[in-house]
This record gives sequence, structure tokens and C-alpha cells, in this order.
Amino acid sequence: MIKNAGTLIIAGWLSATLMTSSPTIADQTPTSQPDPTLISLLKQTIEQSDSFEDKFDAEVWLFSKSSQLERYIPDNETRLNLLRRIHRAATRADLSPEVVLAVIQIESRFDPYALSYAGAQGLMQVMPFWKNEIGHPEDNLIDVETNLRYGCTILKFYLDKEEGHLSYALARYNGSYGKSWYPEKVMVAWDYWR
Repeated sequence: MIKNAGTLIIAGWLSATLMTSSPTIADQTPTSQPDPTLISLLKQTIEQSDSFEDKFDAEVWLFSKSSQLERYIPDNETRLNLLRRIHRAATRADLSPEVVLAVIQIESRFDPYALSYAGAQGLMQVMPFWKNEIGHPEDNLIDVETNLRYGCTILKFYLDKEEGHLSYALARYNGSYGKSWYPEKVMVAWDYWR
């Protein structure tokens, strides 16, 4: 019964959120019908989401994060696909998907082709030396799945090493251990994603 009530709430939210007449959020004014293409994409993404306890959890999380991520990724299909992948990679690594979203926001602003001056690559800005460390020099760190797998695994390792202290783990992840500027930036972004 509660899930049905929640579904009704989400359906109402969807109706209000997904009705579009222009491509930008600032210019959106509701029309009489939700965008059928977006609704279809959302349903498909929910069906493919294997890291959620149930479809209701997938629906709620994907809907809320999709609206937050739209400012970085305007294309609905790309955005929903990335959210599903982030949730799966974070969950497999036993990390909060919202923390991973915050790290990606700070590291690459959701640009899978990002390359830092130091050579870090992809969404989570993974350094290429990790490929040799684990014996997979052929891995492509620009590939979203590969980058998320590396980044989440590395962050989880540091989180365990720091006994759950996220600030210290983030500083290690960024290579700025002993400094607070990077963890503070990620924590501010994390507030946005929670």
C-alpha cells in the first residue's frame, strides 16, 4: 500500500516534471502531456537496473537524480544510462552512489573524456598507472564502465584503509592526503546529491 502511494506521488511528480515544451529547464513550461520518449526511456532504464532492491527504489532514485544531473547531461538517454551505471558500480563497491556522483562532479563534471594535466582520465579521473599495477595495461580508462569500476574500487580501498573516514579517503583518492581542500569540495557536492 505504501509503495502504491509512493508510486502515485512519483507519477504526480513525473507529470509535473516531464511535461516539456522546450529543451532547457529554465524555459520549460508544462504542456498537456508528459514527453512520451522520456517516459519510455525511464521505464526502460528502471527495467535494466539490477543494483536496486526493487523497481520502486530504482524509480525514485533515477527520477530524483535525473533531474539533478540534467544541468550536466541534457540528453535523457545518456543521462539515465549513466545514472544506472554509476549506481551499479557504486553498489558493487559498497559505496554510496551519491558520494560517487559527487566525486565525478568535482573530478570531471561528468565528462567521460576528461583528461587532467597529470594524466588522470575519464569520469573519475583515474591515473593510468593503475592499469599496470593490476596487470591490465590494455584497459581503456575512457570507457565509462571501466572507469567507474576502477574509480569506485580505488575509493572503497581508501575508505576501508581510513576506517570509514570519508574526508581522509577522498584526500587519498585525490593524492592530496593531509590537505582538506579536495574533501571539502566533494562534501559540498555530496550535499547536492543527497
